[in-house]
Amino acid sequence: MSDPSPLLTRLPGHFWSVPYAGARFPGSAAVAHRPGLAEGANCQLFAYAVLRHFGLEPPALRSSELWDDRESTARVSAARPLDLLLFNADDAAFGAHVGVWAGPDQVLHLCAEVGRPAVWPMAAFADRPRYRRLVGVKRVTARPSRG
Repeated sequence: MSDPSPLLTRLPGHFWSVPYAGARFPGSAAVAHRPGLAEGANCQLFAYAVLRHFGLEPPALRSSELWDDRESTARVSAARPLDLLLFNADDAAFGAHVGVWAGPDQVLHLCAEVGRPAVWPMAAFADRPRYRRLVGVKRVTARPSRG
């Protein structure tokens, strides 16, 4: 893989040690009782925390809801840094894995296979049956409120 993107070098160290925890997803009781990433996250919760660190306000949606959302996100054909990528075994958004485009051929994500955040090239997703299809790319369009 090429050198890390500037986005990756600006991510605080604690992001790199977040453990994978499938039960910690947006809207789960586990997150409601203990917010934050210290006790782990699933792919969506992790990706949204990364975007919030960089000043974006992603909606706290599961993957199929995210794919259908038109209020806070937009579908785009080409990824740019901080866009969300959805991967699955097929073209369905339901149950899709969510990662963050960090730069040319660099996707930051958190998955059970690795157990900690990782940066993979697109080919690494295509090589795995459960992530072989790129469902699509979403860009957060909601702006932070100034209150």
